[in-house]
Amino acid sequence: MQPALRKGDEIADLFARASAFHRAGDLEKAQAGYKKILKKRPNHFGALYQLGLAEHQSSNSEAAERLLKRALLVDPQNVAARYARAVVLSALQRDGEALTCFDDLLALKPDFFDAHLERGKLLSRLQRFADAISSYDTALQLNRQRLDLLMNKGEALHYLGRFVDAIACYDQLLAAHPTHVAALINRGCAFKDLRRADEAIAEFNRALALAPDDTTALINRGETFLTLKRNDEALADFDRVIALDPRFTLGWLGRANVLMLNKQVSEALEACQRALAIEPNSAKALSQIGQCHALLGDAQAAVAFFDRVLAIDPSDEIALANRIFSLDFCEVGYAQHQAARSEWWRRIGSRIAEAHPPDHANVLDPHRRLVVGYVSGDFREHSAARTFRPVLQNHDKSQVEVICYSNSPVQDEITASLKQAADRWRDVMQWSDDQLTECIRADQVDILVDLSGHSRGNRLGTFARKPAPVQVTAWGHATGTGLTTMDYLFGDPVMAPPEVRHLFAEQVHDLPCMMIIEPPPEGLRSLEAPVISNGHVTYGAFTRANRLSSAVIDVWARILRADVTSRLLVKDYLLSDIAIQAKLLAEFAARGIAADRIDLIGPTSRDEHLAAHRLIDIWLDPFPNGGGVSAWEALHMGVPVISKLGSGMCSRAGAAILTAIGMADWVATTDDDYVDIALRSTADQLRTIRRQLPDLIAARCAPPIYTRAVEAAYRTMWQTYCRGRQS
Repeated sequence: MQPALRKGDEIADLFARASAFHRAGDLEKAQAGYKKILKKRPNHFGALYQLGLAEHQSSNSEAAERLLKRALLVDPQNVAARYARAVVLSALQRDGEALTCFDDLLALKPDFFDAHLERGKLLSRLQRFADAISSYDTALQLNRQRLDLLMNKGEALHYLGRFVDAIACYDQLLAAHPTHVAALINRGCAFKDLRRADEAIAEFNRALALAPDDTTALINRGETFLTLKRNDEALADFDRVIALDPRFTLGWLGRANVLMLNKQVSEALEACQRALAIEPNSAKALSQIGQCHALLGDAQAAVAFFDRVLAIDPSDEIALANRIFSLDFCEVGYAQHQAARSEWWRRIGSRIAEAHPPDHANVLDPHRRLVVGYVSGDFREHSAARTFRPVLQNHDKSQVEVICYSNSPVQDEITASLKQAADRWRDVMQWSDDQLTECIRADQVDILVDLSGHSRGNRLGTFARKPAPVQVTAWGHATGTGLTTMDYLFGDPVMAPPEVRHLFAEQVHDLPCMMIIEPPPEGLRSLEAPVISNGHVTYGAFTRANRLSSAVIDVWARILRADVTSRLLVKDYLLSDIAIQAKLLAEFAARGIAADRIDLIGPTSRDEHLAAHRLIDIWLDPFPNGGGVSAWEALHMGVPVISKLGSGMCSRAGAAILTAIGMADWVATTDDDYVDIALRSTADQLRTIRRQLPDLIAARCAPPIYTRAVEAAYRTMWQTYCRGRQS
């Protein structure tokens, strides 16, 4: 017979067997063994500690924390138990207690590698990235073989916006492990956020060569393709993600983004709704649904979606910018429009400005030749380019040196003509804001002009850094930016009446008109009003379909009911979407206007677009968001424009243009006025106006005359700056 085990030997035997089960991964038997020990000896440190570990491994972290706390009452200085409890508290998101545990442990044992690592992960989760990096650096000093730490450090650096430093971490890791897929993807993401799209795509390609089905690489490559306007390749990546994982919301949202850019709005909305069904609180899905509603002409619904996004994340830059743009289509006034822009500044821009104090060393000579920099994402075939190209092409180069900073991947005939007009040209689309700021300062730009406002392709992050002594926003989307670093806004007394100018962050500087466009080719214009040959008036609206609010359709239907022989021609690229066509015709049908009185035209070439003005007698400006470039085009083509004076900058462009050329009598202040103006002109009067319009425009807003006014404004702004600095 074997002698009976003493109690101490029995406990040791139970602990050895439980530990063996634990090492083998049989947690249930291990836990049973530890519990049996604790019934016999409640303060057995090893059983308390090991059972705590086992409970945590079994996802029962609350029980694990209690057991580890008991273990530490038995052995308060045990570093393994201290570390385990800190890890468990972190898993329970009892972050303050976890951080205290890590700090106390490291005071006791400063060279505890794992404690530094896990502390860094906790600090990263708490978005204390600088402190996290310090923990990772200490861990790396303790164990230089743990190159995986460079991933953690790189991600923390990325969140701090230190993309170049993040890339250095990934480079170090990849030098040792060239096929590390996650490092390749992260390196690509850093290049992507540096706007270095070509290098980003190269990294994603390397990752996908190793892991062809990696959805993170596909999503990021697709998003980078979009920045280069390589829409077909982007769509292929997003569709591949959906095929691999139909419940990956970013795949659906990427697809929706491409469809929106391709003007397939109904299909885009369907893809967004698929994403939202998967992830009901997805801020990105809500934001893109808002963008779809904006394109479909429901600005109020769009704003409501952007508000939902901002309730989730008040600093969502895309939602803030899109909310600004959508409010321009709503019947709200100057105060609300400018408040939305100020919110962008408060949430985004002011933080950038605080981190980048201005530093200018320009020569303070009020009479010397000025260096003027123009920044735009639209130095290409785009309506905005029609507004600033005549200025750039008519500058007096003895007074102004022109530098263009182009933020677009697209180059075409418009780009080529603008390059000829510029003294220096910079392609900056793949430059970071810091890099662009440094270049502008090195170029000694005196006056930097924003040509995008809050529209796509803007570089307001650069303007927040104040790289030039004087900064102006003009023409492209010149409705105010909200940036306190933006000194001036080009406008006129109609667009920005004196009584509302205190609402703007910028000082409004008046020009003869807030904008002009270049004259269209002569051969496309007809001197004859179509009413002469048709026997009826044809009204036209060549404008975005999403501008056609219920209020404006009400008024246009009144005009068509009052003149039963008249017709309406609506032209816009969105009218290639059958759903949008049907919606618009249904709106008129509900107001008693048959579909056979309305003609719809979708996208055409530029010359075909201008030539289509030969088909209309009177151009109807929509409201509350009216036309600017489109109104000017109609006038240049000899077609008179009716515009209603609204309560915000975007609802006064047509009125400002008409006033500038001496046609203020075509500006309505009420719906009744609008209808009366539409119905008052005879066929002979329309013919006369058509023949007189080119001379009216040339006398008041010809590009050379207008450009001299712009240059005089620049000189005044520069002289004011010099006086302020010299005093």
